Amino acid sequence: MNKKVLTAATLAVFATAAHAQSSVTLYGLIDAGISYVNNSKTSTGHDHLFKYDDGVAQGSRWGLRGTEDLGGGLKALFVLENGFNSGNGTLGQGGAMFGRQAFVGLSQNNVGSLTFGRQYSFSTDYLGSNYSTGGLTVAGNYAYHINDVDQLTSSRINNSVKFSSANFSGLTFGAMYGFSNQAGAFAGAPTVGTTTGSSRAYSFGLNYANGPFGIGAAYTDIHYPSLATPAFSTALANVQPGGTAANVRDLRTFGVGGRYSIAAATLWALYTNTRFQSITGSSTTTFAAYEAGAKYAFTPAITAGLGYTYMHLSNANTGHWNQVNLSADYALSKRTDVYALGIYQIASGRNGTQDLQAQIGSSTSYFNTSGVGADNQLAFRVGMRHKF
Repeated sequence: MNKKVLTAATLAVFATAAHAQSSVTLYGLIDAGISYVNNSKTSTGHDHLFKYDDGVAQGSRWGLRGTEDLGGGLKALFVLENGFNSGNGTLGQGGAMFGRQAFVGLSQNNVGSLTFGRQYSFSTDYLGSNYSTGGLTVAGNYAYHINDVDQLTSSRINNSVKFSSANFSGLTFGAMYGFSNQAGAFAGAPTVGTTTGSSRAYSFGLNYANGPFGIGAAYTDIHYPSLATPAFSTALANVQPGGTAANVRDLRTFGVGGRYSIAAATLWALYTNTRFQSITGSSTTTFAAYEAGAKYAFTPAITAGLGYTYMHLSNANTGHWNQVNLSADYALSKRTDVYALGIYQIASGRNGTQDLQAQIGSSTSYFNTSGVGADNQLAFRVGMRHKF
């Protein structure tokens, strides 16, 4: 064989092998639809609202993920994921270019991965994705607990180092730490002589899934959540007497969930406990959420889901929220589906002389601001979702 031909063939083989060891994938999702909400006026009144709403079943996004095979079961990996609003084209997550996720790291077969960057806490990874009505049905962001107080869907930790284990016969676990990146405040401690500090966070999780059964638990602690960029939502802390979002020193949330599948049906239950600790004094606001739900696949294309959540506030005040979520989804293909939702929420309780629902306003739900004096909201939605 001609030496030039042999050399060219050999180089081609090595080039193909090198190419096969690395990959970069462009992916994304667009969720759009029309929603109706009652009791949505911000001043006295109960006006109805019809609106275009984006990212309900899942947040709209596009991203890049890649891996490189380094040999011996070791791989380099990265994810860059952008969130956006399909209605107006603006960036999500406070305008960050890759606000959903941005990390790089290494993974080793039969051990796990070590990654660095902006990443989800284990409250989102384990609980929100596996044991909540929001993560298991197209009710999505309308069904997650009030204002995502327990970090089930939007808990992204900046400047974090995260270890996620490999799957050991169904068992996975992990831990992460998010640096404050402020001199003299490794643990996010207050600045001397002030009541301000820097945001740092840590999270732990444990999950077991085997066949039809799954159970998981997670704990996340965020120090000075309002100082992160984008800031974590702490609007529910306002129900403390004299409380403000900026007055929160610690957001601590713990949860445990379980799931079981029987033929075409899946059942789940979830409990979370979230505490806001104020900067000054010993004031603490506690929210406990109890959730149960089920979904049933009538055919490979048609699925319906039902969920119920009870949420309880306790501090100097007492509040109660009850919410029912109903969803139906029809898959047109593996990548495209259409869906319909019906959500009802009712609140009771007072903070001093103010109605609890009215005081908290838009933080009571993902739907829209409640009218002053309104103790309930009803929302309907039809939407479509396309994955690429």
